Amino acid sequence: MSGDEFQARRFEEHRPQLRAVAYRMLGSLSEAEDAVQEGWLRLSRTDTSGVENLGAWLTTVVGRICLDLLRSRTARREDPLQGEDGQVRLPDPVVGTASGAVDPQDEILMADSVGIALMVVLETLTPPERLAFVLHDLFSVPFDEIAPVLGRTSASTRQLASRARRRVQGAAPAPDSDRARRREVVEAFLAASRAGDFDALLAVLDPDVVARADGGTLRPGLVRRGAAEVASQAITFARFAQDSRAVLVNGAPGVLSLADGKPLSLMAFTVHGGRIVAMDFLTDPDRLAQLDLVALLDG
Repeated sequence: MSGDEFQARRFEEHRPQLRAVAYRMLGSLSEAEDAVQEGWLRLSRTDTSGVENLGAWLTTVVGRICLDLLRSRTARREDPLQGEDGQVRLPDPVVGTASGAVDPQDEILMADSVGIALMVVLETLTPPERLAFVLHDLFSVPFDEIAPVLGRTSASTRQLASRARRRVQGAAPAPDSDRARRREVVEAFLAASRAGDFDALLAVLDPDVVARADGGTLRPGLVRRGAAEVASQAITFARFAQDSRAVLVNGAPGVLSLADGKPLSLMAFTVHGGRIVAMDFLTDPDRLAQLDLVALLDG
């Protein structure tokens, strides 16, 4: 085996984690792939004979690439979530069947309960905050290895992660651990929506529930807050969905709604304390068409 082949094999061993890092940093599956590929190019141009931990080295390299991409977004003033009632663009979802079956290459993306709700909150962090939080809190990279990427001290990097952590914990509470119970809550929500039972909906919705919908460029996105308003919207939307399939969206209970046999929406639910605290709807027809939903529809 040549040196290049050996290096390529070592890189492939780390690719799943690098892809997971990039996805959590960027919220885009295609951009994550591009960042990982750029990581490979940088590895191929670098003498790593003195690198003791190649995985850690690659993680920081891909982290730096993602940081540059996030800063470029900020410079172009791209804002995926423009206010409560403005245009909304949700992060790319990773979809699996309700039984947990998912494309093998996506398994690590579904790990650690990094749901859509958490990904949305990550979008609100500054690029340095996001890097510090993702690398340290989600991938256990020491602060003294993150600090050089940011051009900061370890103490300053620790403060960045701490600030990001407080925002994440306040806006994206950890989902309940009982998966069966979470699914029961979602099923109760769906049944109440179809029946138009407003009181039953209020019973499963947290009083401060937030619902976000990404309709793409042709359909206005929206953010709604509060159980009463979200319940009213749910009853209205349920009239359009003729069929639905239970799925997993980023490891959380989700629902694929259909109309005339075609995907109408992909919904992800965050259940905390036995109630739904967040609902994220992807209704953009273009993005739904890009998702590989054939196996789910045939299941």
